[in-house]
Amino acid sequence: MNPSSAADTLSALLQRHRSIRRFENRPLDESVVDEVLAQAIAGSSSSGNLNTYSLVLSRDAERRARLHQLHFEQDMILQAPLLITFCADTRRTRDWLKLHQARDNFDNFHGFLVAAFDAMILAQSVALGFEARGLGICYLGTTLNAAAAIAEFLELPDSVFPVTSLAVGWPAESPAPRDRLPLSAYVHQERYQRHDDAALQALFAERDVKGLRRYQAMGPEMAAQWQALGLNSLAQFYTSELKYSPAVLQASSRDLLALLQARGFMNNATTEQPNRP
Repeated sequence: MNPSSAADTLSALLQRHRSIRRFENRPLDESVVDEVLAQAIAGSSSSGNLNTYSLVLSRDAERRARLHQLHFEQDMILQAPLLITFCADTRRTRDWLKLHQARDNFDNFHGFLVAAFDAMILAQSVALGFEARGLGICYLGTTLNAAAAIAEFLELPDSVFPVTSLAVGWPAESPAPRDRLPLSAYVHQERYQRHDDAALQALFAERDVKGLRRYQAMGPEMAAQWQALGLNSLAQFYTSELKYSPAVLQASSRDLLALLQARGFMNNATTEQPNRP
């Protein structure tokens, strides 16, 4: 394929992206899954080529039923034949270091961030690989909300941490594309330039209208909840008890920090540490 054709193919693939939340009752070819994963791993960037990630594939219906509970009962998990949990994993690397009498490392917050970024880069490559074959995907942000319970259920060892999950299957819906802000909202030339109030109003003008309509069109129950909470804008909705409540996310943040400590990612000593194989 020449460069121009490759660019056109990628452009078309990116424009077709949708988050799919309804799937057909139709199995996946395991050889296709293996092919997508192998190609994504080979084609994804990784810090130091250490590939500090692991993937847990959940196909068994009973186990997906439990993950359905842990992910706050999102029905796509029961419908999709495959759920992939992407994990930041420094355990494998640390065991390799020990095997060769090298100093222990990657048991710190920096190591976690590198591993988490590696895992997320891979997750997007995997998502594109499935979408290129006509399959549907949906990321599950609830992985972080239930990280401790998911880690226990999947029997993740010390230094392995779930960062995101991907539901994969044959789409049973074709939702409209989600809107994005204009390019100027995201792209800065040479240095970051904070938007003033007028610029923000202009950037969010279309989103404020479309987003408000989308949520208010979800039915009388949602409309009643908005009224009960006194919400009158999309911005207010996003930090309400219906979406991203500050109290809930602050508690979740405390839990995640405690889990990082428990899973061996917070050895952030201020002095040189002795060798610890």
